[in-house]
Amino acid sequence: MLAAVLALSSVAPCSQSQTPGIAGKYQCAQVKVHGKVKPCGSAHLTLKSDGHFELRGWEGDYVVSGQYVELSDKQVKSKAKLEPGYKLVFRYHGKDGIVEVTYERKQSAPGNETLS
Repeated sequence: MLAAVLALSSVAPCSQSQTPGIAGKYQCAQVKVHGKVKPCGSAHLTLKSDGHFELRGWEGDYVVSGQYVELSDKQVKSKAKLEPGYKLVFRYHGKDGIVEVTYERKQSAPGNETLS
């Protein structure tokens, strides 16, 4: 399911600046379809403090642009809204309508501030 999020989202071109404060390991907390919450079994998303990310074999770069985190590699781009409490919310139009996938940070990267 997250592959659809990443494939269907589009973003503006990314700059190379980073905000290392969001680096860490994120766990998929929930999926919402038509307002109904479902459990999420997607792989962990890791944002590294050097501006790289990993998600089940997919690797690339990320940048923070305002309230959004933009993930990209050479072919795929995706955008998630950064919400309080270290949450990343991906929104996209799926075959059944609007889908929201929420990731929550469970572990910060070494050297980052403690979780709130």
